[in-house]
Amino acid sequence: MSDNHSEARSNNGQVIAPDRNAASASPTEANRAPLPLAPLIDAHIHLDTYKEHETRALLGSLMDAGVEAVIGVSMDLASSQANLKLAQAWPGQVYPAFGFHPEQPLPADHEIDTLFGWMAEHADDMVAVGEVGLPYYSRLEAGEAGLSWDNGPYEALLERFVRFARDHDKPIVLHAVYEDADIACDLLEKHGVSRAHFHWFKGSADTVRRMADSGYYVSFTPDIAYEAEIQELARQYPVSQVMTETDGPWPFEGPFAGQMTHPRMTAEVARVWSSIRGVPLPEARALLHANACRFYGIPR
Repeated sequence: MSDNHSEARSNNGQVIAPDRNAASASPTEANRAPLPLAPLIDAHIHLDTYKEHETRALLGSLMDAGVEAVIGVSMDLASSQANLKLAQAWPGQVYPAFGFHPEQPLPADHEIDTLFGWMAEHADDMVAVGEVGLPYYSRLEAGEAGLSWDNGPYEALLERFVRFARDHDKPIVLHAVYEDADIACDLLEKHGVSRAHFHWFKGSADTVRRMADSGYYVSFTPDIAYEAEIQELARQYPVSQVMTETDGPWPFEGPFAGQMTHPRMTAEVARVWSSIRGVPLPEARALLHANACRFYGIPR
């Protein structure tokens, strides 16, 4: 990182301090009008899990927060239906993705069939399949508790979602970290799905290279400000395949401790990412915005 960026450390990693370049700018540079900042897109948020009044306030404040739009990912059928209603109420600001979050017990077969039937009926209303993936954390907790675990049904469901994405020409939003990401990559390659977004990704260097070479996207949450593992991923991953997200309402630590997670936090994600990569902030925000628009097919 450039000597022009001061740094402070937290228990988890490196906290990227504000850019001090302006302090050493020449008089000519100081008088030059700053470049306008592109808006941002929160590429992964669980809108329907906020309280109703919080969702209204959050969406009503997007423009003032410099956020153009959000991708509302779903947990199950009821969540998908709720996100569709939000998209209809906030056109151009909420773009919904439909799916089933893997970190929960699997529904009965007929319930899964009902979800897929509803998704097919509303394929034109969705920008992506998601959030779907594999239950890394549930499996980890089961192992720590000495409980048996069968990952097979979850992998079969993920494969069905991958086939749906292929058949309906939709991007897919994945919850797949560490070794689960390799299983997801296998399924994507098997079914020829190239538009994949691994949100809040964590994994090995080999998996990172595999994902990057395949053209898959990743997104960074506010923990890029204090998690060394995420900062290292930001240094490595191709700049044309990254986006900003919050995964709200999931809470964050560091400078965000005690705050309700809001899409405005993508501004700090963009600032930290720009500092890590040595990209001027206006250019970084324009790039992150363009990446999200391109991946999700959002008009620019």
